[in-house]
Amino acid sequence: MDQRVRVAIRVGGVVQGVGFRPFVHGLARRLDVGGFVGNDVHGVFIEAEGLSWQVKAFAEALREQAPPLAVVEDVETREIPPIGDAGFVIVTSPTGGAADTLVSADSATCADCLRELRDPGDRRFRYPFVNCTNCGPRFTIVQGVPYDRPLTTMAAFAMCAGCKQEYEDPADRRFHAQPVCCPACGPALRFEPGGGEPIASTAEALRAGKVVAIKGLGGYHLAVGARHEEAARRLRQRKHREDKPFAVMVADLAEARELAEVDDVAARTLESRRRPIVLLPRKGDLADAVAPGNRRIGLMLPYTPLHHLLLEQTGPIVLTSANVSDEPIVHRDEDLGRLAGIADAFLTHDRPIHVRTDDSVVRISRGEAQLQRRSRGYAPEPVTLRRPAKRHLLGCGAELKNTFCLAKGHHAFVSHHIGDLENYETLKSFTEGIAHFERLFAVDPVLVAHDLHPDYLSTKYAQDREDVELLGVQHHHAHIAACLADNGEDGPVLGVAFDGTGFGPDGTIWGGEFLLADLTSYRRLSHLRPVAMPGGVQAIRQPWRMAASYVDELGRPAREDIVKLKRSGINSPLTSSAGRLFDAAAALLGVRDTITYEGQAAIELEQLADPAEQTAYRARVDDVVHGEDLIAALLDDPDTKPRRAARFHNGVADAIARTCDRFRDHSSTVALSGGVFQNVLLLNRTLEALEEIGFRVLTHRRVPTNDGGISFGQVAVASRATR
Repeated sequence: MDQRVRVAIRVGGVVQGVGFRPFVHGLARRLDVGGFVGNDVHGVFIEAEGLSWQVKAFAEALREQAPPLAVVEDVETREIPPIGDAGFVIVTSPTGGAADTLVSADSATCADCLRELRDPGDRRFRYPFVNCTNCGPRFTIVQGVPYDRPLTTMAAFAMCAGCKQEYEDPADRRFHAQPVCCPACGPALRFEPGGGEPIASTAEALRAGKVVAIKGLGGYHLAVGARHEEAARRLRQRKHREDKPFAVMVADLAEARELAEVDDVAARTLESRRRPIVLLPRKGDLADAVAPGNRRIGLMLPYTPLHHLLLEQTGPIVLTSANVSDEPIVHRDEDLGRLAGIADAFLTHDRPIHVRTDDSVVRISRGEAQLQRRSRGYAPEPVTLRRPAKRHLLGCGAELKNTFCLAKGHHAFVSHHIGDLENYETLKSFTEGIAHFERLFAVDPVLVAHDLHPDYLSTKYAQDREDVELLGVQHHHAHIAACLADNGEDGPVLGVAFDGTGFGPDGTIWGGEFLLADLTSYRRLSHLRPVAMPGGVQAIRQPWRMAASYVDELGRPAREDIVKLKRSGINSPLTSSAGRLFDAAAALLGVRDTITYEGQAAIELEQLADPAEQTAYRARVDDVVHGEDLIAALLDDPDTKPRRAARFHNGVADAIARTCDRFRDHSSTVALSGGVFQNVLLLNRTLEALEEIGFRVLTHRRVPTNDGGISFGQVAVASRATR
């Protein structure tokens, strides 16, 4: 006869706010297992009693049949004496203790909730805040753990009798769904000015060409009709965003396919619960001002009920962060004054947003989604470290595209996108975000890693922290370390770190680096031949300066005042930056003399390039890579600009492969990192060239290849640092 047993079970991972307790309750009832389940600061705790086969099946199902939003990392069991429990209950969450649980990212509205939203007979018909345990707000409303309603921004909304009944019914999918609400007891929309039915009034305003600020999950967006040329231009003027493309939200996949080329991978990414912006080849009819001169368009699908209701009445709409360029997204109602003079109207509601979170951005490369911004839908779910950090760590990230990263054990908590740390508002978002993560995940950093650049605000923040050990991590080592840790590898590898700017220990500006690197150290093997940046930072904003500098390197006539400045050495630092090489090529092809956003010249150069072109310019490769040879070939080539742009890309890829081949004795694995590898044409050609000569190549999968991954790389290095 089968023996009766009782076990204590501890489940770790993303198991709070995802319907895990209701799932456990239903599982226990199906298997006739007695006991209880609850949340605490460590995750989910369970005691289960029944016949041995029942308890064994119960424990196995916790991992194998978990709810869709759950990420079960570990299930620990230990036998305890049976006490005769027959029923199974959800118990109250205890308070106190150090937090050791994970928090789910916000998730797009599920199919069940959408059916209710569109069902005239349902009590949540057209209710813009419908949610359940399988979808809805999570990270953006969480104020603390354990994840229970009193520790979210839903605390002020007392459940009505109907919602309370669902919340307490183990058979209901809203059983212990913390944001559960309905029109009788939950948040409400309002439209200003003038009132009226909020969704209809917003749709009317958009059709009329108005700029409307819309409160979403992680902050306010500025919206205009995506086919309304005058409105899109007006939004650009008010937001001081001259050229950078806007993202567009479409109602469904069919509408996405009308506007862009959507393959199967892109379709799955668009429809995933994370709902990022996906950058796709553009083909449809939109206002020119949405993405001026751009062959790609960033599309996303609705991820809240409010979006679904609105898109039913509007067609495609521009949704861009509600801010003045370079400031953080507005997320608090009391800060709406920052949008004065930008928005004509407001669609808002009374559920507070606790953490501002921008939309994530993805691009498809070789059949895989490549993250370019990891934020809403991904953060704060951790990236796993293969070897656990023995101390609590903080990586402060870079200056541009900043994220921070806290780590303990196997978990690296890479933050949502913070932005460029160049003003007070963004610095405040950075410091408040670190403090929130420290409380949420009970991380008290004793080792703080930072960039070597002494003037970065992230570096100064690290240096101002008290009672911590500091670790400076060279920028490009952090890039390669991020790629290694992203792939669960230790190295050593040949690391190719190509980006715009990184402080080199020799006092020059690095950015076209070939390193021999692992998670503890690096050695510079080679790099692009340094050239001067006439005017310093001005040469970043005005690519024509870099063009003049490279032309002068070739001994050819160039603008005299720039040549004099360059040769004087005054405000003309040397750089090995691949980003500046791409800027020079773009300027010389007439693509872009000045830029209005980071990387613009290189982005437009990629778009100009003919992807069918296979021939390549050739650069000398000796102790350094002679980028000036590529510029000379580009200048001397009489062919069309698209073919010349493509040959330049192919030439860079060829130079990378030949340089790595020179150092093959050090490693047969290459890691590619840095913002330049957001360029999918360059990335694909580089992968092809390296693989053709037998290299194994690592690229980023879970964190961005740009500076958004630097904080993770800093933590990866810090995790191996000895006391």
